[in-house]
Amino acid sequence: MAHRIVVLASGSGTLLQALLDACASGEAGATVVAVGTDRPAVRALERAEAAGIPSFVLPVSDFATRAEWDVALSERVDRYSPDLVVSAGFMKLVGPAFLDRFGGRMINTHPALLPSFPGVHAPRDALAHGVKVTGATIFLVDAGIDTGRILGQVAVPVLPDDTVDSLHERIKVVERQLLVDTVASWPPPGVQPSLSSQNQKESRP
Repeated sequence: MAHRIVVLASGSGTLLQALLDACASGEAGATVVAVGTDRPAVRALERAEAAGIPSFVLPVSDFATRAEWDVALSERVDRYSPDLVVSAGFMKLVGPAFLDRFGGRMINTHPALLPSFPGVHAPRDALAHGVKVTGATIFLVDAGIDTGRILGQVAVPVLPDDTVDSLHERIKVVERQLLVDTVASWPPPGVQPSLSSQNQKESRP
């Protein structure tokens, strides 16, 4: 049975589109059942609509506290009974409530070879440090910033004339395929579906 995926995004949704295409072709062995964003009117929502996939918008600013938003996000995602949650350019950190429910089955991408260059400026930091090789990483989301268990990596050479933008664009190409490959082979060795995930499968009609 195809894995059920909820994708969280904040912007243009190019990673989301890679997953949608791979799901449509059968390459991913999965189905995107919902797309959630923290911002209205982003391209990711248009991509979901074009694919006929339900979507929702949950801005942090709609809640009195970040903790309340985290609870609401976990409840909204849980409605779709996902086997896997994919952070695909989602520019918000999830908190304890979300990780309590989806820890061990939420993955994220990063445009560097972690643990090198964590944070939001990875391509810039790689150029500043003068490295000759960087790349893309897929990891399990935990309570830290880009600190979760690494599931896969692909190296990308840094060219002499690279700018932050040109390097980042080349990383994005391999990042998309790495994400598709990770979803297609889910769960990886040593990762067991959480009890809540198993219960959801058993309770589905």
